[in-house]
Amino acid sequence: MGAVTGPAPVECEDIAWFRDDPVLPASARGAAAALARRVGLDSHRVSEVALAVTEAATNLQRHAVDGSLALRVLRTDSSAAVEFVTVDAGPGMADVGAALSDGVSTAGTLGIGLGAVARLADVFDIHSSPGKGTVMAAQFWPRNRRDARTSVPPDAVAAGITRPISGETVCGDAWAVRIDDGRDGSGRAMLAMLCDGLGHGPLAARAGEAATGAFRRSTSGDPEAIMREVHTALRGTRGGAVAVARLEPDRGRVLLCGVGNVSGFVVGPGVRKSLVSAPGIVGHHMRTLRTFEQPMVPGGALVLHSDGLTERWTLDSMPGLLGHGPTVIAGQLLREAAVRRDDAGVVVVKGAW
Repeated sequence: MGAVTGPAPVECEDIAWFRDDPVLPASARGAAAALARRVGLDSHRVSEVALAVTEAATNLQRHAVDGSLALRVLRTDSSAAVEFVTVDAGPGMADVGAALSDGVSTAGTLGIGLGAVARLADVFDIHSSPGKGTVMAAQFWPRNRRDARTSVPPDAVAAGITRPISGETVCGDAWAVRIDDGRDGSGRAMLAMLCDGLGHGPLAARAGEAATGAFRRSTSGDPEAIMREVHTALRGTRGGAVAVARLEPDRGRVLLCGVGNVSGFVVGPGVRKSLVSAPGIVGHHMRTLRTFEQPMVPGGALVLHSDGLTERWTLDSMPGLLGHGPTVIAGQLLREAAVRRDDAGVVVVKGAW
């Protein structure tokens, strides 16, 4: 998997989900500290990560409905960071700004408040829908004790999130994004792929890994050509449903080649336009490939998701969401539409970058 920030990719590795449980704060804190040490953060930064994760997890445990927390690793060519994402199904916050004010914390937590969590993080994003739920994302990059921090990548324009079916620790859904610099004259573009490996568990995850590996290795910018390479890579696996999209901001369009039950949409304020996928199983049998096109909506985004999410979602029910980063958008769609009886995966690419 990989998020994209501006002109350079940031690789993203999902580590673990922690679901609502009496030991959620302790287990998430221990795992976050171990992960921070593993990626090379210094002892002071490790303590800050653990503190922020504990506050967020305790908040989920005490006040949220069906809360969960994901830990991830982000990597650039020269650095690595820890990211956590929280997702809950309510009650939501009518005034996020007030919740981030100094001195506001949840009863029984460490008392540092979400505002302090936001200050400890190098990148922080939160969106809440009253009566529906809240998604929060926070990144912790290495900091130099002299100048407070090292270089933090620009805000992401593309990111995704996956969650395994209940009872599994690995997910058959996998995603990746990369940039086509347009040196062949085709123009700059963002390429995104989502694979839903058939079934669940390790064998489905193997198909997802094969798909993302082929996508990253490909030098093509054409969705159909990439799909053929992914098809070859998935032979010998269970196969999967795959969508490969090309978003061209300068031309204001999205191209998508999809096989199997993976959904693609161009979304914007009051707009949701679908992109069609053809029947088949990548790695086993594909019909003649076709690429479908939709104009990009100004201020909009491209959304790809597996059938672990229903299509019965609308951004109109989550006001202001498009103004947030792609990780939080993906998290809100996961909260809104994911089903527990399947792996779930979402990729979001902002239309302007």
